[in-house]
Amino acid sequence: MENQEQKSDFKHIVRIANTDLPGEKGILYSLRKIKGVGFMFANMACNLSKVEGSKRVGDLNDDEVNKLDSVIKEPNKFNVPKWILNRRNDYETGEDKHIILGDLKFTTDNDIKRLMKIKCYRGSRHGFGLPVRGQRTKSNFRKNKGKVSLGVMKKSAPKSGDKK
Repeated sequence: MENQEQKSDFKHIVRIANTDLPGEKGILYSLRKIKGVGFMFANMACNLSKVEGSKRVGDLNDDEVNKLDSVIKEPNKFNVPKWILNRRNDYETGEDKHIILGDLKFTTDNDIKRLMKIKCYRGSRHGFGLPVRGQRTKSNFRKNKGKVSLGVMKKSAPKSGDKK
């Protein structure tokens, strides 16, 4: 009788931080599907919300889901360590925060555009599609660079009827 109650209580899709998470997987691995949440951040969120990491997402009750949601959306309210946040010392505001979902893409794009606008070295490397952090370019980063030919091209052999 209890198994039937548990199966009816099971949720196949749970929505945390505007992302649908599959109910069959463990909470630690499902939280990583949220853009901006990695393994360490997911582990920290589970510890702060007092949810077991091995628990399946579909078995969470509404209180646990709400607690996880608030920890992920606003980690500064829970006194998380500064090093776990992905946006420390923000360029515009100077505060430490954690950005997730579409805001993360928007913020990184704006940072790259700002670097390109002030014409710093990193911005110019981004503009040319070259590696930014000092990697070598002789053997790597040679794919998908437009119409740039790589290597040596052989001349086509003259046809029998052609004159030089």
